[in-house]
Amino acid sequence: MTPDEAAALVAALPIWRGAVTPEPLGGGITNLNFVVADAGKHFVVRVGHDIPQHGIVRANELAASRAAAAAGLAPAVVHAEPGILVLDHVEARPFSAEDVRAPANRDQLVALLRDCHRLVPLHLRGAGFMFWVFHVLRDYGHTLREGNSRHRERLPEFATLADRLERLVQPVEIVFGHNDLLPANILDDGRRLWLVDWEYAGFNSPLFDLGGLASNAELEPGEALALAEAYHGRRLTDRDRVQAQAMAAASLLRETMWSMVSEIHSTLDFDYPAYTAANLARLEAAVAALDAMERA
Repeated sequence: MTPDEAAALVAALPIWRGAVTPEPLGGGITNLNFVVADAGKHFVVRVGHDIPQHGIVRANELAASRAAAAAGLAPAVVHAEPGILVLDHVEARPFSAEDVRAPANRDQLVALLRDCHRLVPLHLRGAGFMFWVFHVLRDYGHTLREGNSRHRERLPEFATLADRLERLVQPVEIVFGHNDLLPANILDDGRRLWLVDWEYAGFNSPLFDLGGLASNAELEPGEALALAEAYHGRRLTDRDRVQAQAMAAASLLRETMWSMVSEIHSTLDFDYPAYTAANLARLEAAVAALDAMERA
């Protein structure tokens, strides 16, 4: 679907009280997003169907979005139909990597993660769903091989690394994770933080959100450690640190392979090869840090 076709679909929704002109909202790399002004209010409309290659099930996204809104963490769901999700618009600015790294924001971020992990599942309805990064990585391997990816020669290396990381991570605690903690998915309205974009949400280890946030914001090792210790409320043991670093590396391996899959399956206008290269470099640095921890 082209952006113009998506905008026409949004404009024709029966929920509007008058004629509307959807305005593109940048940042989405798995769907098309718009802001709509109608009767003095603003709304965000997400346009996108299931994406089997990425395990995206829009029914799960809707359930998680509703639960997160009920928990007070996300904007309210206004309307949903196949391929369309309409949310209240929040007047807020997206976080940057610098915002995540700022010590002054750490307590708010930790509170947001704890509320996501503990409160959202209290409001979740229907069948439960899980995001286990190591299953995702194995499935991406199949998808890349079947799609004759230009990266297929590296798949055995990635599979071996994923097996190693999975052994290091376990055993784990299970909570309800957001699982896509890019800084821009955290919004700051000047009073509080919001968490948006729940398409990968599901039960998971809290290590994945902590590791994903740290890696996506490119936190230095000391900053990532401070974030994890603030979340757990205690000093981390050497074993904890290895476990956390292994999950951070798994998060980067997932982002790298996600981009590789998108290179061959996405039709959105985005430079996936460059994104692959950037995440691959960060993955290699994370694995080197893990190697150093295990040698120490």
